[in-house]
Amino acid sequence: MGFLSLHTAAAKTLLILGDSLSAGYRMSAQQAWPALLNEKWQPNTTVINGSISGDTAAQGRARLPQLLKQHQPDWVLVELGGNDGLRGFPPQDVERDLRAIISAVKAANAKPLLMQIHLPANYGRRYTEAFSAIYPQIATSLSVPLVPFFMEQVYLKPEWMQQDGIHPSPEAQSFIADVMAKNLAPLVKHEASTNETANR
Repeated sequence: MGFLSLHTAAAKTLLILGDSLSAGYRMSAQQAWPALLNEKWQPNTTVINGSISGDTAAQGRARLPQLLKQHQPDWVLVELGGNDGLRGFPPQDVERDLRAIISAVKAANAKPLLMQIHLPANYGRRYTEAFSAIYPQIATSLSVPLVPFFMEQVYLKPEWMQQDGIHPSPEAQSFIADVMAKNLAPLVKHEASTNETANR
């Protein structure tokens, strides 16, 4: 009976709603870190990559209802806002769209997770600080876990960056998958996370 219940239990699903940092810019989808994370977490947790390069928070918000209907995820990691910031969009507009995304995720009985996004320093201190601040504000006010920005560590290794200085290279994807597995394991409840915690 235990054997049957183990195999009839549906795998939990994590949907990643992101932009080029998660879509695998200039590489195959199978090389990108969400695919590598999916390999790590099978069969207990399925990782669905719903990311599209170039997406703004508003575009992710527009695509979300169909993704929620199609995949019915247990968790949704929101990795959006970077393109808004690079285009100089008002932080309050980005915050509005991110809040709407989180509300839609909750309405679908899924648990939202929000990734912190930071902009390059050359965008000006006042703007970058105002932009970065919206993420902890949203996380606190809506009681949503805030996931650290994985690019902070990738930037430190030039060989992990593509020539544009914005996107991680294929060589960085395995590292990012490891970092995300560590950061998400306490939030995404799958069997492997219990073992990972016990081994620390």
